[in-house]
Amino acid sequence: QVRLAESGGGLVQAGGSLRLSCAASGRTFSKSTRAWFRQAPGKEREFVAGISWGGAGTRYADSVKGRFTISRDDAKNMVYLQMNSLKREDTAVYYCARSSTILPADSGRLYDYWGQGTQVTVSS
Repeated sequence: QVRLAESGGGLVQAGGSLRLSCAASGRTFSKSTRAWFRQAPGKEREFVAGISWGGAGTRYADSVKGRFTISRDDAKNMVYLQMNSLKREDTAVYYCARSSTILPADSGRLYDYWGQGTQVTVSS
């Protein structure tokens, strides 16, 4: 069983930054893709960013390109999401997920483990 736990969410003003962390525990798969998704109130869950094993491949949603950066530390079983230049529309619950795909996919159906989520609220 793999357990994922997000942290680092909070309230921030527009233009500010936050760094989300995702810790994996239990039976971890070193060679796995990790990703961040988010879900805003009344909206469907959407892909934000993903990173392949070893960090060689990354993928971003168009809405966050140039502002968000995903990274990972496999020695610590950690994945991070650095979010800069935050906008009100970035407000959502952010989820960490794990997939066995080689490259990060943007479909949540390809991810088999999920964290509980962390709230990010961006105020104007």
